[in-house]
Amino acid sequence: MKEQQSETPLLIAYEGPLGGMSWPINNKLTIGRDSRCNIVIDDRQVSRWHAEIKINDQQEIFVNDLESKNGTYVNGVLIDSGKELHDGDEVKIALIQRFVFVSSDATIPLEKFPLQEKRGTKEKKLLIDLNARRIWIGDKELSPPLSVSQYYLLQLLYKNEGTVVGREEIIDAVWGKEVAIGVTDQAIDALVRRLRYRLKKTDPTHEYIVTVRGVGFMFENASYER
Repeated sequence: MKEQQSETPLLIAYEGPLGGMSWPINNKLTIGRDSRCNIVIDDRQVSRWHAEIKINDQQEIFVNDLESKNGTYVNGVLIDSGKELHDGDEVKIALIQRFVFVSSDATIPLEKFPLQEKRGTKEKKLLIDLNARRIWIGDKELSPPLSVSQYYLLQLLYKNEGTVVGREEIIDAVWGKEVAIGVTDQAIDALVRRLRYRLKKTDPTHEYIVTVRGVGFMFENASYER
């Protein structure tokens, strides 16, 4: 007699500290830094109770952000309310852990979402020679050089990779405390846009500067070699 295939939906970690692990979704999964969560991510980017995945009465599966500090993303889009999950959707917790949702453990799409151990080693995409103030993306040096304000912003984000940098920190690093009162949010946003544009001209495949709504900005500098 042929064994019946399971139809249990799964959440699979495929990039980040939990890469390779998976959890069946039978009712509800809580995700966060607190040890009482079903999925514990021990990283300060993650809120104590960050998100939950829950099956409703109609057997639909939703992910909800629990007012986390650094956000929950579905397919790269920050959510602020419940979002229904469909087979193959990516769920990202802050910028530290990626999951894929699959509707059945009989059809896990491993070729589409390779587990972390199959993806090789993490590689920095952008490098800065802090002494010479020279910047490389891959094997290509950024040219022409950044403006002074763009360089100071990139240096600040680069040194704090993986950590949210607030607007006050940016003002101190780029403009200095003595002129902080005159620097508007619009000026900061314009500087971030110009820096993003310069980086994208050299590497259009990667988003280096991520906006964390209501908090600041984070530098994401890693890719994975196969």
